[in-house]
Amino acid sequence: MPATRGDDPRRPERDPYRYLLVLRFALLNLVGFALLGAAFVQGLVHRALAADRTYLTALIFLVFLGGLAVCARRVWQTSRELNGLRASDPAGGSAVMAHLAPFLGRTAESRANLAGAARLRLSHRIAIVRNIANTLVLLGLIGTVLGFIIALSGVDADRVADVAAIAPMVSTLISGMSTALYTTLVGAILNVWLMANHQLLAGGTVKLIAALVERAEDHARD
Repeated sequence: MPATRGDDPRRPERDPYRYLLVLRFALLNLVGFALLGAAFVQGLVHRALAADRTYLTALIFLVFLGGLAVCARRVWQTSRELNGLRASDPAGGSAVMAHLAPFLGRTAESRANLAGAARLRLSHRIAIVRNIANTLVLLGLIGTVLGFIIALSGVDADRVADVAAIAPMVSTLISGMSTALYTTLVGAILNVWLMANHQLLAGGTVKLIAALVERAEDHARD
């Protein structure tokens, strides 16, 4: 009986979970941007931007987009390497072989040490996403401090008894408090969003390390 296309031993087995990490990343951020779109329609985005005199809210969002772009690149890279390691012949990908080559021809103890080194190297590769997420919180805290400075700068203790001076002081106080609260809120929300992506990427990295160790053991037994 002639071999069918799926029975060809030279053809890598098709993985039904190829690019699952990319699909999860896309779904997560689709939900995130849908919620952001809903906030925009409700006028919340415009309100946050208009209330921030320091423009830190816009800066925080731009930093978030940069972190999300870095995360997307790492997710795509990790997913491709996972696919290469799960394939029947990983030699087709230079990135896969770069990870796998140090394990070839090593003793069991050496492979264990190299697995630890690979774990550190791959963890360091995704650390930039976590660092950018932490930066969002720091920028939000800076906005909080600047907001309080703006709020208190309009308060003049010598003129509190002047009725005509009360309105400008209250206006400056409200403006400063709005800056403080909105920058803190935006920084915290975007930090949670980016950290969710980081956790997704970290899970993919753990699977990549496990697949790398399994492939190295398979080569050692051959």
